Amino acid sequence: MDGYTTLHEMLESALKQAGEESGMLLGQELTITLSDSLTTSKTAYFGDLDDAIFVIGVDSREAYVGQFYLLFLLRDAIVMSSTLLGIPPARIQEKSRLAIIENDDIDAFSEIGNMINGSFNTVFQGSLTNKVHLKVLPPKKFIPEIDQLSEEEPIPEGEYLMFRSRLEMAGQDMNYLDVLIPVPLGNQFDPPPMSPEPDLEEMGSGETVDATDVAAASAEKAAPGLMEEVDAGEAGPSIGMGMDGVDSIVVLQDDDDARRFIVDAIAFSGFQVVEGTLDDNIKELFAGKNVRLVIIGSVDADDRELSVCIKVMAMRQDSPPPIMMSAQRWTRTAALKALKYGARDIVITPCSEEDLAAKVRRFCKLPE
Repeated sequence: MDGYTTLHEMLESALKQAGEESGMLLGQELTITLSDSLTTSKTAYFGDLDDAIFVIGVDSREAYVGQFYLLFLLRDAIVMSSTLLGIPPARIQEKSRLAIIENDDIDAFSEIGNMINGSFNTVFQGSLTNKVHLKVLPPKKFIPEIDQLSEEEPIPEGEYLMFRSRLEMAGQDMNYLDVLIPVPLGNQFDPPPMSPEPDLEEMGSGETVDATDVAAASAEKAAPGLMEEVDAGEAGPSIGMGMDGVDSIVVLQDDDDARRFIVDAIAFSGFQVVEGTLDDNIKELFAGKNVRLVIIGSVDADDRELSVCIKVMAMRQDSPPPIMMSAQRWTRTAALKALKYGARDIVITPCSEEDLAAKVRRFCKLPE
């Protein structure tokens, strides 16, 4: 699923915290680990549903208005609620196998829902720019082929962002928790980058491109004036005087040799060079630095590299640094996505040190 990197990070933290705190409530360790995300619809989701589920609605208020939904398999809900009620393990197994749900289970599961919602509130309120308040709603049961779908039940019609997490508890065979967020609410939590739409008809999609194609695409979609030469008299780096700290270039590349090549090629700049991989914490790498340029590299220009580009754009929404993306293999679709998500230049590797240095001079406004 393209984009929504900030939302993914918030949910990952919120679900991890929810597992830890719910585990303390249950008296045994519970982990909730975000494992997958995709876009779906109510029709697609419930069309594939075989097991009974519990749906917990979460009402989002203040600056972010809407509702999203926590969906548990009924058997997992029974295990957790029965554990909270102190029911013997053999009876929990029987209740789970037969999908026996009682009023006490519903009350207990509501308590677990409150605990999970508290974790979401903590993370969302600490991560979002504007004020948000999440209020948990009473859980609802839905059994396929018995309960009927309607326009509003058990969730409203529409397109959703689905985030699936693994549930793990010692001694229990657990399944998953799905968080379904309507796309409009997801766009409130994590607005997509504002970039001109590329002309897909001109570029086509899916075919392998060569260096000329990619360079042309990059130049065509670049911001006005980006490709102009910098006057030799323009100011060079002001080490330590950046608005957020030390003037720096961040290089993100998993391959050690490829990363070392880039670092050596840009050493002339005089900027601090911060090295990392595509999996590193972007916030930590940016901390205390005035990032003048980010170079992201991989073998194939895939969604993983694009997600790092989106993270960088989200980190500095008001004034994002220029981003160069490099890879050995590009498709037209990947090139267009990179430019759409904020990349200012596309590099086909391997390239020469001289070419890389020229690009760094241009983006960082360094003299020739």
